Amino acid sequence: MCKYTRRDFVVSSAATGLLLLQSQRLAAADPAPAGKPVNMTIARWKGAAQAAATNEGIAKVAGQLAKEAIEGLGGMKRFVKRGDVVWVKPNIGWDRKPEQAGNTNPEVVAAIVKMCFDAGAKTVKVGDNSVNPAVRTYAASGIAEAVKPLGAELVYLDKDRYKQVDIKGERVKLMLLYPDIIDCDLVINVPIVKHHVLSNATMAMKNYMGVMDNRAPFHQDFSACLTDLTRFMKPQLTVLDAVRVLTAHGPTGGRLEDVAVRGTVAAGVDIVALDALGLELLGNPPAATRKAAAILKYAEKAGLGKVDYHALAPKEISVA
Repeated sequence: MCKYTRRDFVVSSAATGLLLLQSQRLAAADPAPAGKPVNMTIARWKGAAQAAATNEGIAKVAGQLAKEAIEGLGGMKRFVKRGDVVWVKPNIGWDRKPEQAGNTNPEVVAAIVKMCFDAGAKTVKVGDNSVNPAVRTYAASGIAEAVKPLGAELVYLDKDRYKQVDIKGERVKLMLLYPDIIDCDLVINVPIVKHHVLSNATMAMKNYMGVMDNRAPFHQDFSACLTDLTRFMKPQLTVLDAVRVLTAHGPTGGRLEDVAVRGTVAAGVDIVALDALGLELLGNPPAATRKAAAILKYAEKAGLGKVDYHALAPKEISVA
């Protein structure tokens, strides 16, 4: 699966095949909880306000929210088999500190890495096709410091290693993808909820652009290209970081006045539903998120998920 950029297809055999492959992969993992499986959780911080009023407090809250959200789905063993090689794909594109909400919260990423190892993963890799130099973004984001002690392999994506892959898309046939991501057993998509100056918002679907190279086609038909990429990636588990959200001047951010604390982490198997929730958590008016909403409607028509996330009956989890 691949590198870094974000952008009417009717339900087809390709979409059906995606769902079949996803269900086969999940069936091969440890069984879901008895009864109907939970396909979406929303963990919200309900503890004392002062606990999330400082950077140190938010760090403690973030990891706990991520853990509760995944446990609510049935735990990481629902997705990770013993011996798996797992790629955790945060947004680490920008030379920004955690409090600036330009990258995925490092404690959310660390909680996921730990849960993967606890579930029996052989190797857990963490990496993104960053916009600013990776040596700076990995350090500034706090992600490098958070995951190295856990035994994760921090990967700096080598521009010379991307390979051309036929993704059999409706709009895009060939993409330059990072082979190590394609070859792993599971990719866990871990985006942060942010404003984006071009697409209005960047969340889970757009986070997949960090596994690819050459984004030129996306500027011509963003909805179709992003849907093609998402379909190829076969989303299995997405963890949406809305501990802090960037409400303006995205995707780079930098101004603390553009950051809002939402104290929320959601997780699930429906990437469209999670992006719909993210758009809601962003808190910007509908007129300012029209492009992002159109992308989600397009993806829904392609059979990638539901815009009405309430239809999944998400499990609400209060964390204190």
